[in-house]
Amino acid sequence: MRWLITGAAGMLGRDVATVLDDADVTALGRSQLDITDAAAVDDAVRGHDVVVNTAAWTDVDGAETAEAAAAAVNGTAPAHLAASCARHGARLVHVSTDYVFDGAATTPYPEDAPTAPRSAYGRGKLAGERAVLSALPDAGYVVRTAWLYGEHGGNFVKTMARLSAARETLDVVDDQRGQPTWSMDVATALVGLVRAEAPAGVYHATNSGETTWFGLARAVFAQLGLDPERVRPTTTDKFPRPAPRPAYSVLGHDGWARAGLPPLRPWDEALAAAAPAVLPQH
Repeated sequence: MRWLITGAAGMLGRDVATVLDDADVTALGRSQLDITDAAAVDDAVRGHDVVVNTAAWTDVDGAETAEAAAAAVNGTAPAHLAASCARHGARLVHVSTDYVFDGAATTPYPEDAPTAPRSAYGRGKLAGERAVLSALPDAGYVVRTAWLYGEHGGNFVKTMARLSAARETLDVVDDQRGQPTWSMDVATALVGLVRAEAPAGVYHATNSGETTWFGLARAVFAQLGLDPERVRPTTTDKFPRPAPRPAYSVLGHDGWARAGLPPLRPWDEALAAAAPAVLPQH
């Protein structure tokens, strides 16, 4: 089986490449493949059996003032990939986000919950989802994730670790609920879907359980052997941002059971397993 990873220089893309280190893989970063270029995408997809698209515009706030540019990467480019996969008989695993939902729920969003993005970023990602599911009804996987952290690149977990050394106390929002998710667990799940020949469709790849950013920050401090009481709760309105943040980003995982696969492990177990790779070692 021949695999193509797009966005291969990013946090998740690099982890997918690690999971596939025993496979026939072409790993292309942004400098090697512009996924908004339909002809270049078609050339890249040709000859591959599976495409894992981890490329994305991830600047959520920046998308508010550059929606067309963000939508080209998050919406139009997945359409190019899906069309090429359909043309060449390849399967496509496309990574999406909790931002396709409005964040107003109080119970986990199932895979088929109504979408209602509140941000430019979310609108672009939803367009990408729809393009993949439309072009590849039997060979497309849309895999939503959220609150991602990992060894490569910047993320909340690394930021908390860095700030723990610079500040005595930290104020972290306690009114947004979600599922901290280790990128390596997501990478393993993405590859697992294909290798298990799971049914095409929508899946939610987040570590299970839930907490707030405040709860995650305290857990990071605990992993570092620091006093979690140094982290203090605050509210979203104290940190205004251009793009609205979902108050509730907890995703349901029934899709895995329907495919006969296990969901991702609890978030606190994943954080403990990720710590040697993600957190500074003293």
